[in-house]
Amino acid sequence: MDSTITRPTPAFALTLHDHPQRRTIASDALAHPYTMVPTPGRVSHIAWLNRNVSAVQEQWLIAELALHHRLAAPRTPVSHVLLELPFGQLLWTRHAEFSSITVSAALPAAQLDARGDFAEPALALLPPEWLAQLPGNVLVAAHALVLPYATVPVSVPRLAERFFAGNELLGADIGDGAGVAYSDAVIHADGFSRYVLADRMMGRRQAGRMLQRLFDIDGYRQLAMLAPPLAKNIAPELDAAERELAELTGAMPKARQEDEAPLLDRLTQLAARIESALSRTDTRFTAARSYQDIVERRLAELRESRIQGLQPFGQFVARRLTPALEYCGVIAQRQRELAERVSRATALLRTRVDIGLEQQNQQLLGSMERRTALQLRLQETVEGLSVAAISYYLLGLLGYALKGLKAGGLHLNVELTSALLIPLVAGGVAWGLHRTRRHLLREHG
Repeated sequence: MDSTITRPTPAFALTLHDHPQRRTIASDALAHPYTMVPTPGRVSHIAWLNRNVSAVQEQWLIAELALHHRLAAPRTPVSHVLLELPFGQLLWTRHAEFSSITVSAALPAAQLDARGDFAEPALALLPPEWLAQLPGNVLVAAHALVLPYATVPVSVPRLAERFFAGNELLGADIGDGAGVAYSDAVIHADGFSRYVLADRMMGRRQAGRMLQRLFDIDGYRQLAMLAPPLAKNIAPELDAAERELAELTGAMPKARQEDEAPLLDRLTQLAARIESALSRTDTRFTAARSYQDIVERRLAELRESRIQGLQPFGQFVARRLTPALEYCGVIAQRQRELAERVSRATALLRTRVDIGLEQQNQQLLGSMERRTALQLRLQETVEGLSVAAISYYLLGLLGYALKGLKAGGLHLNVELTSALLIPLVAGGVAWGLHRTRRHLLREHG
């Protein structure tokens, strides 16, 4: 019997014309923006504001580390790179406002037995000359240990004494009980905060994800907390602007016409100052609200359960972050309400100025109308004089014509004929001028 398996050839084949970004989007969706952490293991995380560092500079730095370990340089441009180093993994990620590196490695049993714990973090395994080139503006720096649950002291005071210099702890069951996370939220003498993750039944991936969420909570909380100092700095400006607006609106009812233009100028300057303050704060406040949403999502992803006697991470973050951002919301609301009030006051004063201008225009039009009527009367007077003058000259010409006829032999009484022609000539001239004036009036309204 022939045991060869014959695989059917697909009967259907289609040439697809992909969207230019289809495969990029698919690969990004499959990428894992976290490191895998063994148990026992150690992790170091540093995040910095990247406003003064370009993505090209950061990617060059990651490429230098790859070349140091004889690894292929990562492709560029990318938003994250995961390097497989001889001792573990390094993840670099770049976000809109900050970038970070996360380094993971196994924790030697000798270090664990010697109770060295944080003495040799994962970051210490990187070349010192490379670490010296890391950007400044550090926002978050943390070391973490992933330990078997059985090796972690059950007593909270003993746990705090061993890992956290006796400080008060935060802690919670996370991952629906797969592990327990502890921290003191303190920046220690080495400039790093500390986390301990007690592994009950976590795998390398879940441990990496949970620690990354804890780092994200810390990082996005720090970013959100950039807004409250700005709100405190802008509050005195708002107080001064509100006092000035009250003074201006109080002066408006008593203002004389000559005072309206200076009042309007001051209102315009006040509106400009408020808009300038809004432009300085609005982006930061909006970003802070977005970061708060991310923090809340990361806390939900921890799936934490309370441990008796310990404050959970969600409660710790909420007690400090929520009131601060609510204060920012109050300041932002005050800014918008003040801008609307200034806008209403400006519109009211502009209306008053416009009404005054309309009254002046009406007075000017009335004056022009009176002058026009006077000019019309003068014109009618001049028109009468013009009839007399034109008639005089026409009669003079007719007199010369009559004298010429008499000299030619026609028997005429020149004086009598001229006298008889006076009414006819004067009437004709008056009628002609009247027709001309009516024609001009019809043409020019």
